Amino acid sequence: MTPAELSEKLNANNDLVLLDIRESYELEICQIGGLHIPMGDISTRVNEINSDFEVAVLCRSGKRAEAVANFLETDAGMKKVAIVAGGILAWIDTIDSSLEAY
Repeated sequence: MTPAELSEKLNANNDLVLLDIRESYELEICQIGGLHIPMGDISTRVNEINSDFEVAVLCRSGKRAEAVANFLETDAGMKKVAIVAGGILAWIDTIDSSLEAY
């Protein structure tokens, strides 16, 4: 999912969970909202994610999101999982340049 597609979905409907898997210190630098579960806590907190909705996984650049998306699909059995391509850095580049890149 591109940042533009994410932006449209966030503005258009409530059937999307934005899952930010970055660490807390990263959220202090910049954030766009959503459910925050650090990558290392996913396996113990997966029950907090509403699997009835599409889940868009966000990290800094997209690499960690790939691993978490794989876990959600393979181990947690979630059917509607997307990776935010390029992560928060791509969001900053294409959607909101007022946020601080790191």
